[in-house]
Amino acid sequence: MTAHVACNGDVSFWYSQIGGPPAFRAPLPGDRAVDVCIIGAGYTGLWTAFYLKTLQPDLSIAVIEKEFAGFGASGRNGGWLTGGFSWNREKYLAGGGTRDGVIAMGSALRGTVDEVLRVAEAEGIDADIRRTDGLTVACTPAQLERIRATYDEEIAWGTPKSRIELIDGAEMRTRIKVKDAVGALVTHGVARVQPAKLVRGLAAAVERLGVAIHEQTTVTGLEKGCVHTDRGTVIAPVIVRATEGFTAGLPGHGRKLLPLNSAIAVTEPVPETVWQQIGWNVGELLGDASHAYCYAQRTADDRIAMGGRGVPYRFGSKTDTRGQTQAATVEKLQGILRRLLPEAADLPLAHGWCGVLGVPRDWCASVGFDRASGMAWAGGYVGLGVSTSNLSGQTLADLILGRDTGLVRLPWVNRQVREWEPEPLRWLGVHGMYQLYARADAQEARSGGLKTSPLARLANRLTGR
Repeated sequence: MTAHVACNGDVSFWYSQIGGPPAFRAPLPGDRAVDVCIIGAGYTGLWTAFYLKTLQPDLSIAVIEKEFAGFGASGRNGGWLTGGFSWNREKYLAGGGTRDGVIAMGSALRGTVDEVLRVAEAEGIDADIRRTDGLTVACTPAQLERIRATYDEEIAWGTPKSRIELIDGAEMRTRIKVKDAVGALVTHGVARVQPAKLVRGLAAAVERLGVAIHEQTTVTGLEKGCVHTDRGTVIAPVIVRATEGFTAGLPGHGRKLLPLNSAIAVTEPVPETVWQQIGWNVGELLGDASHAYCYAQRTADDRIAMGGRGVPYRFGSKTDTRGQTQAATVEKLQGILRRLLPEAADLPLAHGWCGVLGVPRDWCASVGFDRASGMAWAGGYVGLGVSTSNLSGQTLADLILGRDTGLVRLPWVNRQVREWEPEPLRWLGVHGMYQLYARADAQEARSGGLKTSPLARLANRLTGR
């Protein structure tokens, strides 16, 4: 069965749903001066502009975008708005944070779900949003052990018991009939979104506030107070780097964030007879507890979107070509769908695409502002960008405007993380990590999945995850 791989400029299925990307906004018309220049018109840059302009309407802000607003991960992701915290909490402590601060950060992240929904309603953004639960399913005893450990860690770090619960395999199968399910971790208070609709709606809301978005404008260099582009120079006392997985493409930033590849395939609309076999009646977000994990949603038009890792990393921090992915990657995603939901095994695929997410060297997100240089940044979400970018925007606005709020004291603020190793060490490390994860899953499958493979722990140590 062949999937139609995204190669027509639509970047992702989400854009195909809305007729493809709209006409480009005008590029930077030449040299100009503003109060704040934001590089990148994805979720991070747009949320930052939104909160800055909301808090101080007289600010002049320019957003510089190489392609179009929402071209990157913001318009290609799996549509999980979770407010989750999947980074290593101990690393935030080691960086000078406190236990109370890490707990407060988790609370702030959980609050982003309601905040995104609040803004979407206020701004009239129709992004197929549906409040639901997240289900991380375990299909082996080893996976069940891992989700129990995750539950215990969340409770130990202040996550309310009303937020998460463990259910057994029988209950899991009443919700979604996942083959061999022996249990699941349920996360309440999450939402499904259509990513491209959300980012396009946010861009329009930002423009209504008076922010200029200059598309088709490539940054060629940046220094204190100055952003050089192929269309002109922007003079600004504050410059925000909001480029996430595309950060390596900025001059002088090649090793700050590693662009890790992720891919998604989406089915044709699923017949009602198949839904009756599968369940999935309240649109839950679905993932699994394998090492090479997947993420899925039931779309608003009754398809299944299944995501996971494809070719994890391209040598030299290269990114994909407008979302094009490999046929072998799409086949792997279809294999995951077949493994979890055999009833859906024969569903034809409509679209496959990929994108990159930003990974810092310690695999922990950060946000910051150096007032002396005027440089601000946010990123390193490692797959949690839909919600985390909103907290980034709120926090950057407070930092830039000098507001003394609880957000500016959270432990991810102004963390300094060392850069990634030069090539070929980056390529060898990342590919070695994912080979080990794949072998760990295979080893667990051969042994009946009774215990977590030590290969997975080796993979984590290899890359400092």
